[in-house]
Amino acid sequence: MNPEIFGWLALAVASGAFIQGSTGMGFALIVAPVLGILQPSLLPVGLLVLMLPLNAAVAWRERDAIDLMGTKWITLGRVLGTFGGLWVLIVLPLNYLNILIGVSTIAASVATWLAPVFSPGKRAFVSTGVITGITETATGIGGPPLALVYQHMPVATLRASVALCFLIGEIVSLAVLAGSGHLESSGITPMLWLLPALLAGMLLSHLVHKSINGRFLRNFVMVFAITSGFFVLLN
Repeated sequence: MNPEIFGWLALAVASGAFIQGSTGMGFALIVAPVLGILQPSLLPVGLLVLMLPLNAAVAWRERDAIDLMGTKWITLGRVLGTFGGLWVLIVLPLNYLNILIGVSTIAASVATWLAPVFSPGKRAFVSTGVITGITETATGIGGPPLALVYQHMPVATLRASVALCFLIGEIVSLAVLAGSGHLESSGITPMLWLLPALLAGMLLSHLVHKSINGRFLRNFVMVFAITSGFFVLLN
């Protein structure tokens, strides 16, 4: 990795860590396209590896606000969805998956934005986990479904619960990828050099995360989800 590529990746990682540490989402949306352009061989493994310490830190910081019931059901769906994501990597052309994920994410975001306030139940959590497992294992991007299901929760609950769901899911995804032969050290080692940039973004997020209010966060969630959908659709 030459210095110029490393510099752009470090900037993207620091920015993504700051935004996700502040709002609970956004890291993959920022880092995935930069990796895809500059170092596509690092996707999705490199992205999953970098998100492990980031989500562990966010979940620990606001551990008292975690929705354990929702996390449990999302994790159940996430485990099932991970194998679906692996199947997708093996048999389905990525452009077909991108179209499906992109259109579904945009449609769900618009419908949710127009819908009244809701409290998600077991079915919503499990289905969210399944969708997240498929998309994150196959593409490295799994934030939109989690963001949408938690959008009406308190800010700290959204950040901490999404972070814990991500953390568990990323461990499952990496384990499944390793077991299927899709995990190589060449996709992990370069990420270690980006840890200082990740740490810098995380530390900066600690300065502002308590000032994020619920209304702003919900609007951010919607814009984030719709933008994610367009990114995946056009990728």
